[in-house]
Amino acid sequence: LAPTDHNLDTIRTPTTTTNITMRVTMMNFLLVSLSRGHSGIAIASHHGVGKIGVRSHISAMPAFVTGHRAASRSRCVSRTLATVPTKPSFSLKASLRDILENKSNAPNPPTPAAPTPLADLTTPSDDVLDGGGMGGMMKGPLNAAPLSTTVNGRKITATPKDPALLSTTKKPYVDPIISITDTYDSGNGEFVSLKIVDGEEEQDFCDVYVYVKIKPDPFTTLENKQHFQYFSFRSTLNPNSPGMKGLFSGKKSIKVKYILQNAGEASYADAFKGYSTFVTTKMTPFDPDSWERKSDSSYDGGRLTWTHVHELGEDGSAAAYFAYFPPYSQERHLGLIGKCAEAKGATVKSLGPTIEGREIDFVTVGTGPRTCWIIHRQHPGESMAEFYAEGLLNRLLGLNDKCDEVAEKARELYTFNIVPNINPDGSSSGYLRTNAAGQNLNREWCPSPAPLTDDDDDAKADTYEAPTLERSPEVYHLLRHMDQTGCDAFLDIHGDEDLPFNFLAGSEGMSVWGKRLESLHGAFLASYERANDDMQAKVSYDPDESGGGMPNICSNQIAERFDCFSGTLEMPFKECWSDTMQVGGDDKKIGWGPERARQLGASVLDALCYISPHLRDEGEFWEGLPEDDAYICPSSKY
Repeated sequence: LAPTDHNLDTIRTPTTTTNITMRVTMMNFLLVSLSRGHSGIAIASHHGVGKIGVRSHISAMPAFVTGHRAASRSRCVSRTLATVPTKPSFSLKASLRDILENKSNAPNPPTPAAPTPLADLTTPSDDVLDGGGMGGMMKGPLNAAPLSTTVNGRKITATPKDPALLSTTKKPYVDPIISITDTYDSGNGEFVSLKIVDGEEEQDFCDVYVYVKIKPDPFTTLENKQHFQYFSFRSTLNPNSPGMKGLFSGKKSIKVKYILQNAGEASYADAFKGYSTFVTTKMTPFDPDSWERKSDSSYDGGRLTWTHVHELGEDGSAAAYFAYFPPYSQERHLGLIGKCAEAKGATVKSLGPTIEGREIDFVTVGTGPRTCWIIHRQHPGESMAEFYAEGLLNRLLGLNDKCDEVAEKARELYTFNIVPNINPDGSSSGYLRTNAAGQNLNREWCPSPAPLTDDDDDAKADTYEAPTLERSPEVYHLLRHMDQTGCDAFLDIHGDEDLPFNFLAGSEGMSVWGKRLESLHGAFLASYERANDDMQAKVSYDPDESGGGMPNICSNQIAERFDCFSGTLEMPFKECWSDTMQVGGDDKKIGWGPERARQLGASVLDALCYISPHLRDEGEFWEGLPEDDAYICPSSKY
């Protein structure tokens, strides 16, 4: 029984019939392959010849037997296999799939033959464990259940302890030079191949090339595509590898070139120009202040590359994490929520459950007459948004034990409802833009024209209904609560792949946009710039023409629904440019990352306090505002 890959490639089984009884109980590896929208059953119960039954209590949770994320949400799954007759031409994949679909032409397995001793169980492929060579990522569960067989009437049971035995192959496991893994919260990166280049590529001065690819999000119905751009993976040098003991014996460090080979196919491929990869050598990826940029990152139009020198320790091992932006883990999220729950004057509630059953936490604080909603991380790969939320909540609730007059004033002016992470499913899975159902939440805020597909017919509905509990419960639950509380000010916090600026996109294209909302937008940004020079007003998305706004986008829908100040605040994945830099100065601040995102979140209180008196002012309040507060029509060109 060989582990299959996530696309369910055909399994060729041994040449003789095997009597195997295997009971597998795993928390972290379901015996179902769910490859972000493509599912298939890899192993099922076989009760007699020609009869296959599947018993499952699985709710479509993306855990994999292939080295993909082993999500803690996976439930126990038990399977028993008995008398599985096989022959070289028998396709297990085809048989299971056809029989489960009740196809009449499904292949029938051959008549059982005599049992085969456990020692003779082999697999036809030498590459069952993809990682047994020079590089790779191990496939399959790390803990195997007992294998039993009957030899000459005697039952023999063996429990493999070595990962190499999981495949029941005779080929011994060989430690790879480098292992690539993304089996942690928010991980995303798949090993492709490895090349030894010691002395061959003089211009790089590298020892090894490692090729990795980004895994796509689930298919997005409305946009008719699979997004991907976010990546986060760990690379580990293995001291027991024959290559390490041979080719690199005596070296104190190894220089590796990492090649993200499908970067050119990413959702915003051109945004990799001018981008620098993040790296940390800590043994955890969740220390946000340990990450640094790789200054030699380069994009050639198809591949994103960077190099890293792995310093070998006394035991010869060395590991590093690489990411598009430092991840914000669910554990850190729960820690933040726990601190908020204990803070004076704050309450923590749930908007409702996600598709995978996670609660969507929100924090209510303040007693003011104006209602302000601030949501974060609709797009899960934009982890800087939750660092922003952390900085905001730290200041607003005094979690850092600092006395703050602005925070006290904000609590008097507003009743805040803050959602630190509205898409926890996508965040944990390492997705860029979608939830567990493959939906881009920032396009789910109202019904819209149905997408065109190849199988469209005249009878098909021409409206895409949204939000729905089935596709986008996150938005459904949030709108339900907002309709109950009302809204006077709203911010949707994001990260932008392309523009190297912090900026605010307004609702210029909506019917409610006029002098009042324009003046609030200008005054908010002017005050924000005074509070934090990482914010600016000149560069943003090109504003929509009047009447040309998309109502299914979050901040547009909220502006229209509540006739209120509403904006989408974007932070960069790239280094953040300053105003002086864009006009030829040399004071570009380097080091944009989690800490400055937290500071930007804290600074928003100044701007919100500044515009509070005018949020529902029906007079021409803009006449009394200083000239510096005037609205600036932004441009995406810089």
